[in-house]
Amino acid sequence: MKGAKSPARLKAKPETLPLFPLEGALLLPGGQLPLNIFEPRYLAMVDAALAGDRLIGMIQPRDEINAEKPALYAAGCAGRITSFAETGDGRYLINLTGTHRFRLAEEIAGDAPFRLARPDWSAFGADDETDVSADTVDREALLEALQDYLDTEQLEIEWEKAAAAPIEALVVSLAMGCPFQPNEKQALLESKTLAEQAECLAALMALAGGADDDDAPLQ
Repeated sequence: MKGAKSPARLKAKPETLPLFPLEGALLLPGGQLPLNIFEPRYLAMVDAALAGDRLIGMIQPRDEINAEKPALYAAGCAGRITSFAETGDGRYLINLTGTHRFRLAEEIAGDAPFRLARPDWSAFGADDETDVSADTVDREALLEALQDYLDTEQLEIEWEKAAAAPIEALVVSLAMGCPFQPNEKQALLESKTLAEQAECLAALMALAGGADDDDAPLQ
């Protein structure tokens, strides 16, 4: 079995990781997430990451969206800063490439203005290996579910490009790009294998209508 090609993995898993809580932002291993950074605490977070291993932990807040320190979901995904630009008005435009998922073992108190955590990398050990479950994904069934979802939600994508994409790239891009609810995105994040993600993705698309923002573009 060939399995899906493994995305770039972490050569060393750091004991601590800066956290960027962002509702509705899903990052998966191998995925690309562009971010516009403007809050001072997150500008400081990017500075710290660039001075170190260039890793940021993307994680969703659980409720209390407007709170200064909202509760967080139990799992997130590390992303490596793979592109960086600074704007004339002081913002950072960065791109994160997903590397490895983690569970939030504990938060660490410190002097930094951003949140810092100790990640449990072992919770998603499969991210270190080629995912052979990709061979079991029913591409035709997934594309059929996608077509029904696009019709129902009145969304458009480059269909030929999507249909020809490698199965891992297809599942990751759809999981990250479809305008699902935060808890639904979390379910995709915590699916252990690509086959489980594809199954979860098809189920969410079958529900058709779970998103508040019908105009959100697919990535």
